[in-house]
Amino acid sequence: MAVASLQSSSISSLCAFKNSNVSSSKFDYYYYYYPRKCFSVMNVSSSSRKLIQKTKPAAMNAVSLEDHCVERKSQNDGVLCNNLHESNYNEKATLQLYAILETICDRIEIHYNVGVQRDNWNSLLLNSTNMITLAATTMAGIAAASGTAQLFIGLKLSSTLLFSAATWMSLVMSKIQPSQLAEEQRNASRLFRQLQAQIQTTIAIGNATEEDVNDAIEKILALDKAYPIPLLGGAMLEKFPSKFEPAIWWPSSCSSSPEPMKSLMSSPTKKNGWSEELEMEIREILEVMKRKDMEDYERLGNLALKMNKAMAISGPLLTGIAALGSAIFLGNNDDNGGAWGSMMAVVPVVAGAMASVVNAFEHGGQVGMVLDMYRYCAGFFKLLEEAIETTLEEKDCDKRENGEIFEMKMALMLGRSVSQLRKLASANKSALCRSHGAEVDEFASKLF
Repeated sequence: MAVASLQSSSISSLCAFKNSNVSSSKFDYYYYYYPRKCFSVMNVSSSSRKLIQKTKPAAMNAVSLEDHCVERKSQNDGVLCNNLHESNYNEKATLQLYAILETICDRIEIHYNVGVQRDNWNSLLLNSTNMITLAATTMAGIAAASGTAQLFIGLKLSSTLLFSAATWMSLVMSKIQPSQLAEEQRNASRLFRQLQAQIQTTIAIGNATEEDVNDAIEKILALDKAYPIPLLGGAMLEKFPSKFEPAIWWPSSCSSSPEPMKSLMSSPTKKNGWSEELEMEIREILEVMKRKDMEDYERLGNLALKMNKAMAISGPLLTGIAALGSAIFLGNNDDNGGAWGSMMAVVPVVAGAMASVVNAFEHGGQVGMVLDMYRYCAGFFKLLEEAIETTLEEKDCDKRENGEIFEMKMALMLGRSVSQLRKLASANKSALCRSHGAEVDEFASKLF
């Protein structure tokens, strides 16, 4: 009787424990082990044994659930370790980009200071050369009209020396083209600022990678090669090439020559912002840009190159002729050849005046700067062409830049809105005009 009452009280206590706030898993755990200790010394009835046997599977499930939790915890720890490793990797790339930014800031300051210095060279050398040339021309004219021998000799020697000095200074200016050197450094400073903004955007977005670091380093080295600072040792860019070529300030592509581009979109549905209509639009813009903008800048660049060559030769040549005329022809107006001698005395005066005009037009008008500006503009369109071709050659649209963003960036680079860009690429402006033998009478770029 006592045993029966004890069994009933134990079972009721267990049921009360099960209905408590303890979770079921903990309950099964205690329900299995605690009664086992209580009833091991007792004569347990068959009904009680059945109740305890029913609790064993639940206890077993509790133990297996505990093992599963331990396994899941280890998996989470592995994922956490991978995330920490990736975070450390991104942090390292970010620190490297910050170090590159410091180098870029230094490059910007260097190119800016050198550009200001070389612009001062252009102004000072131009003013000095023209003042010397005009002073020598005035002396030669006075010497030709002078009747005093002592005054004549002094003026003749002075004009000859000044014309010789002006010839050498004009040769130096024609060789280095200070206005073109200054424009090169201004372009380099602006392009380094552009690269600085790109790296800052990459850091702000986050998830910087080693590829971003290598790409930034390659761009810095390409800019250093395109716009060198030294003038000696063959580092200076050729100022009078045989043919006009655009400036190249970006890393050369490792891919082979581009194949003819074909449409890669099989349906009009957009994928990563790309559609067949957008691809056709960009191709039309590229055709207009090649036919109008790039050809026009190549024509203007060749014209500026020819003019710069002609004036670079004419300036020193005229001052050299004036120096020879001042040394040889002045004072040869004797009685037998007075008319001829007087005519020869005009040579240094006229040559000196013409040399001043040529130098003022070449270096005061900064023809070298205009030539480098054309080189930059042609390089800008060349870069845009390569960017379009590289993007459209990528077969996987997910690996491309987003199509809508690419279209917007291209429109802004050409000084247009997106609607204006689409209008230019429409059938009436491009495809239909070419089919009827007409051409688009509008440049792709409104900026340059």
